Amino acid sequence: MKLAIMQPYFFPYLGYFHLVNAVDKFVFYDDVNYIKNGWINRNRLLFSDNPKYFTIPLAGASPFLKIDQICVQQNGIWQKKLSELMRYSYLKAPNFKVVHQLFSDVLFVDDIRISELAKLSVKAVSEYLGLATQFIESSSVYKNVQLKGAERVLDICIREKASEYYNLPGGRLLYDEELFNLNGVELHFILPKLVPYKQFLNTFQPCLSIIDVLMFNDKDAIREMLNVGERL
Repeated sequence: MKLAIMQPYFFPYLGYFHLVNAVDKFVFYDDVNYIKNGWINRNRLLFSDNPKYFTIPLAGASPFLKIDQICVQQNGIWQKKLSELMRYSYLKAPNFKVVHQLFSDVLFVDDIRISELAKLSVKAVSEYLGLATQFIESSSVYKNVQLKGAERVLDICIREKASEYYNLPGGRLLYDEELFNLNGVELHFILPKLVPYKQFLNTFQPCLSIIDVLMFNDKDAIREMLNVGERL
């Protein structure tokens, strides 16, 4: 069984979905500490034809809190502003109608935690693309927050009876292949290749939120993108 573990990000970039597509089960690491200025509550899109950040405003965010303990602001104003900003920027994109609806269905969901919004965004995109990956939250199952780093990851792999563990290239400095092999788990890394596609501009802007990919590409083309890259 192929397993991946990753913090939940809000509509992450295409490479995140390379990882989702590569495994049988994907664990949302939602009971680890929140990372300020990371990708949990922000990403980039084309606004007025320029790549810019959009951010989900949080209430009381702190690196001393777990991701699933942090709430989003509840005034309702930022959701409307972000939805309208996307409408203004992507109205002429070929898949605007269906993708804007997908984005809005997550954006206006009745939940106050950023972890739930982020998880829902990944699940919604995966369902839209027809990915068969099973999702689970670390906070609801394993109860092993006393473990740290590779020890905790291996504990989850062993309890899930995973034969292979997949991560993105950033994990190569964190995990020891020999340690995983000793525990009967093959360690693999996905090196995504971000295939250029036609946007509004002549110059391709890579590494934007998956929303940009969805706006300009059909489902079959995106599924093909998810199979382009290296497995190390």
